[in-house]
Amino acid sequence: MYTLKKSLGQHFLKDENICRKIVEALMVYPLKNLAEVGPGGGALTKYLLQIPDINFKAVEIDKEKVEFLEKTYPQIKDKIIHESFLDTTQPFEEKFTIVGNFPYNISTQILFKVLEWKDDVECVAGMFQKEVAQRIASKEGNKTYGVLSVLVQAFFKVEYLFDVHENSFNPPPKVKSGVIRLLPLPQKPGMKSEKAFFLLVKTAFNQRRKTLRNAVRGLFTPEVLEEDIFNKRAEQLSVNDFALLTFKMN
Repeated sequence: MYTLKKSLGQHFLKDENICRKIVEALMVYPLKNLAEVGPGGGALTKYLLQIPDINFKAVEIDKEKVEFLEKTYPQIKDKIIHESFLDTTQPFEEKFTIVGNFPYNISTQILFKVLEWKDDVECVAGMFQKEVAQRIASKEGNKTYGVLSVLVQAFFKVEYLFDVHENSFNPPPKVKSGVIRLLPLPQKPGMKSEKAFFLLVKTAFNQRRKTLRNAVRGLFTPEVLEEDIFNKRAEQLSVNDFALLTFKMN
């Protein structure tokens, strides 16, 4: 068998029903290329390998798990990328889907990696700590709405699919989990540039308790800062509000 490594945030899914539901969430849309992040003991992998006519790759940093997967599922040989997902290059040259029981200790960084590849990512489905999943799906006016919510929702439609109980894992994590699905928006909000948008959003939420006027003072002229929208706080602005404001930045 294999050992569980706390240092890698390993909590392996053991609930077959949840595995099947994640695969069903993927299969709603046609897919050709599929990358699994952190297959671990292969709970999800064994179902993914059964999907017909797809190119499959798995990204796994743990050498012991790589050896276990190759021994247990011989058909996975030559399909494993043995490195951290955060260090890997784009797994396919064509458009692809990402799935996984994402390691909770790097789940936010995984999403930033997805944003780097967003032009080629046609779907993301997987498990996050519930608090993170809710944050990604959160709308303006909500306390959990923040940088992650705005940046992901600017490019993807976010669907919170279902909760997952701690007992669905070995060992059970101390937090609840949730499965979400991301699909590219057919029409992305107009913005001056992605660089300006990312800078504005991160700066605004860096001091989220302040009014926008005080939080982003260095990014706009004094005249622009007089506009009413700057009386609001970052969490009160929609994704489109942020996008439109980029056109008025210095």
